[in-house]
Amino acid sequence: MIQGKAAKASLEHLVFYPESTENQCPTIVALHGRGTDEYDLLPLVEALALKGVLVVSPRAPFPFDAGGLTGGFAWYEFGQEGRPQQQTFLASVDRLRRFLREIEASYPVDPKRLVLLGFSQGTIMAYAVGLQDQHSILGIAALSGYVPHQSGLPLILQNLNGLSVFISHGTYDEIIPVKLSRESAELLKSAGANVVYREYPMGHEVRDQTLRDLDLWIRDLLA
Repeated sequence: MIQGKAAKASLEHLVFYPESTENQCPTIVALHGRGTDEYDLLPLVEALALKGVLVVSPRAPFPFDAGGLTGGFAWYEFGQEGRPQQQTFLASVDRLRRFLREIEASYPVDPKRLVLLGFSQGTIMAYAVGLQDQHSILGIAALSGYVPHQSGLPLILQNLNGLSVFISHGTYDEIIPVKLSRESAELLKSAGANVVYREYPMGHEVRDQTLRDLDLWIRDLLA
């Protein structure tokens, strides 16, 4: 990947171009988790070694500060299990939706080959945006997160036949229980989405097998 100059947008971000740039490139928007930043998922994306793909990695808008732990950024504050704190969550969703429109205008994004890839809070944001604007999203890679269907957002959970979703979760996840991913998979399947669901004997993390399965899914989706 070749780092390029980032255009002004609603969210601070990094942009990486493929070595050979088309007028419109398949694009991955990488959404990091709580307490990290826009650099966090880049090793994961680089490990996939995808050719010809534009990568855009935004920074969450809120400085992370919870229980005396600080550093990095967060998309929203915690609420109850499965329910993000509504005020900060809705504010982030609005900015991320605006950001996606901005990068389509600023970079060689192919709107028909746009994939949202998230981890933890980033996954929840990917679902929140992708299930409102699903006609402009080809796929969602949802690592260790859940569909925020109890958040008050007007999510579209029917007639999702054109949407592909890769879901992975650790069976020993101590941060976000695996049951939330299981529920999300069933919810999306019942709505007609093409869901690939994988569980691994791990915690709140990404391991090599996750990367191998994700790599196969993305390559097939963008082929």
